[in-house]
Amino acid sequence: MTTEAVRRNPNKSFSATPESSVKARGWWVVDATDKPLGRLASEVATRLRGKHKPTYTPHVDTGDFVIVVNAAKVKLTGAKLDNKFWNRHSAIPGGFKATSYRKLMETKPGFPIEKAVKGMLPKNVLGREMFGKLKVYATPDHPHVAQKPQVLEIK
Repeated sequence: MTTEAVRRNPNKSFSATPESSVKARGWWVVDATDKPLGRLASEVATRLRGKHKPTYTPHVDTGDFVIVVNAAKVKLTGAKLDNKFWNRHSAIPGGFKATSYRKLMETKPGFPIEKAVKGMLPKNVLGREMFGKLKVYATPDHPHVAQKPQVLEIK
C-alpha cells in the first residue's frame, strides 16, 4: 500500500468541522415585541443556520442558539390574525381542523414563531438539529441568562 499525499480541492478554501462549529456557537436574544412575524423568522433562521458567519458550511450545523422573548407580542400585518389559519388533519375522514392565528396566539403564543422559523430551515436531520437551538418564550423572562446572550436587533 502506498502512502500518497491527500489531494486538496483548489477551489475549496474552507470546510467547517462539527467539532469546530460547536465551539464557536454563540447565544442571541431577540425581543419579538411589535416585530413582523416573517421578518423576525427569516433573521432567526439565518442565525440558526449560521449564514451570518464567514465559516458557514451548508452541510454542517454552524449556527448559533437563538432565544426569542415576548413571543405573545409578535405582530401579524394586515388581516392575518383572522384570515390566516393553521390547518391540520387527523387522517380520519372529517378530521380537518383549522385554527385562526388570533386564537392560536391566545392559546400557544410561541407556536407561530416556531412554525415560521421551522419552515425556513432545511427539511432533513440537519434542519431538525438547527431547530433544536431555538428557544421561544411568551414572556420577557428566560432561563438562559448564564449563557450571556447578545441582543439581536431586528428592524
